[in-house]
Amino acid sequence: MDFNFTFHMNQLKDKVIFLTGGTEGIGFECARLYHSHGAKLAIISHSPDSIAKATLLLRHPDILYLKADVAVYTEVQSAMEQALKQFGRIDVIHNNAGIAAPSKTLDDTSDDEWERLFAVNVKGIYHTTLAGVVELKKNAGNILNTSSLVAEIGQEIHAAYTATKGAVNSLTKSMALDYAPFGIRVNAVAPAGVWTPMLRSWSGEQPNSASIEGYLDGIHPLGYCPEGDVIADACLFLISEQARFITGCILPVSGGAELGYKKHQEVNQKSYD
Repeated sequence: MDFNFTFHMNQLKDKVIFLTGGTEGIGFECARLYHSHGAKLAIISHSPDSIAKATLLLRHPDILYLKADVAVYTEVQSAMEQALKQFGRIDVIHNNAGIAAPSKTLDDTSDDEWERLFAVNVKGIYHTTLAGVVELKKNAGNILNTSSLVAEIGQEIHAAYTATKGAVNSLTKSMALDYAPFGIRVNAVAPAGVWTPMLRSWSGEQPNSASIEGYLDGIHPLGYCPEGDVIADACLFLISEQARFITGCILPVSGGAELGYKKHQEVNQKSYD
């Protein structure tokens, strides 16, 4: 029997992807890869500066940049309407927008910080689903959420953030059940450390920031903290027909970090003292 697992470059030909947080980090790497595989993109960001920088690096008639804050439903709804006006359909919603600050214990986290984390990281998924699920039902599309390995294992000095990612995992599984009758798949990707602007900002907040690069390399048994392209490759698989029978999956793309993460955390904690 002849099995052909070739990942063709037109894997996403004519698919329209609504990608939040797509102007930097993992999101931007996903945008580049999705477009190289034939997708049309509506890329959402709340930051005009980030949109301007991304536009210089990735510009095409099939790419629409839209300013919107995923925490605000009316802005998400407007962005979805503009995407539909431009492309006529939505096949994939990739909820990648997220924030990580503050890096604090729970009792040091302010009410405003807590509310903002959940508004972006969790309620943003609610908003894109409200605005776009009708279109996904028409096309038996799919939803991909960017989660994190810390949702499963926790992380010191980052309680509120890890709580949001735990919520993302639970949402992913429940949404997969709710929308399976419509042929809609819902999955999540769960990185460990990935060099993005958000991770670099987090690194600067740590008590041992000078040694954080070595720490982040060390938590991955494969020996290094990767760039966003390794996550984009996994995301491409999950939204493609190659993953057509996968739903409700929280896929770790972690270099095995969950296998030795706690040991490295203990070593790292000693350096704080």
